[in-house]
Amino acid sequence: MRKDKVYLLKSVKAPKNRGGAPQKTRLIMPDRQLMFIMFALMLFGLVFSYSSSAFESSALFKRQLIFECAGVVAAVFLSQYYLKLQKKISPIVILSAAWILLVIVLFTPKVANVHRWINFGFFNLQPSELAKPALVIYVAFYLNNISAGVSKSIKAIAPPLVMTAVTLGLMMLAPELGAPALLFSVVFLMLFVAGARLKHLLLILACAIPVAAYQVIFYSYRMKRFFSFLSPESAAGADGYQLFQSFLAIGSGGWFGKGLGNSELKLQYLPAAHTDFIFAIIAEEAGMFGALILVALFAWMLARGISVARHAKNTFNSMLALGITLTITLQAFLNMGVAVGILPTKGLPLPFFSYGGSSVLVTMAMMGILFNISAVERAEQKEERKK
Repeated sequence: MRKDKVYLLKSVKAPKNRGGAPQKTRLIMPDRQLMFIMFALMLFGLVFSYSSSAFESSALFKRQLIFECAGVVAAVFLSQYYLKLQKKISPIVILSAAWILLVIVLFTPKVANVHRWINFGFFNLQPSELAKPALVIYVAFYLNNISAGVSKSIKAIAPPLVMTAVTLGLMMLAPELGAPALLFSVVFLMLFVAGARLKHLLLILACAIPVAAYQVIFYSYRMKRFFSFLSPESAAGADGYQLFQSFLAIGSGGWFGKGLGNSELKLQYLPAAHTDFIFAIIAEEAGMFGALILVALFAWMLARGISVARHAKNTFNSMLALGITLTITLQAFLNMGVAVGILPTKGLPLPFFSYGGSSVLVTMAMMGILFNISAVERAEQKEERKK
């Protein structure tokens, strides 16, 4: 990768027609495989969102459908214009705006004993969702500016570490642990790929472990979740109830499931069936076969996103594509890992599937940014072939 200015997507104009007037502007399409993956996940997500929330209320699905439509609009817009907008808006401004929202949410009424949503009446905004792309954009921007010196000293990567610490600290005040753990992993991997020294990364990890341990120990309900994760069967009637019900849903689905809409555990046996534990309902209704298809789609997205990052012609595009890809796919794998019991329970939605307006809109917006980067690379490759 070479370090240069962020390449801006340019419209490709067709030659003039016989009358002398230029034809309509056409835009280079983004990566077709990524587009297929997104729309496949959206379709499956809507199907299982309807199935998992039908017992709760039909209004939930209608709201989710509205969010999905708005997300498509956001993805289409950003797929063509994000890098142009990025030139006009500083990543520090974007991250600062996310910080302001993270502070504001701390003064809102608690919902389920946490401060996570700002109520606008028609829409509940979750600032931690907006903080995900904001932090990734800033880290990519910073790494682009110091790409040659990222491995020189710990001071070289201190600014993104400080920005990350502030962002995660504000999230943990909510309190929230799932999203901070996800973002820490994403930033850690971005620094690793950018060329940070192993000893510096190990030092970062050594500093993060005590913070994570404190967050688990300080909040008693997290300790209970952790012990129920270690032995869900022994706590099936108490703190391990949700995880044990998830096991029952996944196990009862067999290889090919009970059929769409035939889940029994969603009938108020499995809490958060349409949000954090929707993967268990997918496995119950579509079976192991359907669950593996879902895993394969996210793995395919990871592979395509990494391919876009590898072929990017500058560090900013490369790091941004990598960060966005990791944010979406790691969140998906963490959510599925919780549902099958290989990770402790934490409140992370399954992208494209879990109910929630903020999650849907931000995920679709991140896909739009990834589309824009892939479109830029396709446009540049096409121009090089013409030469």
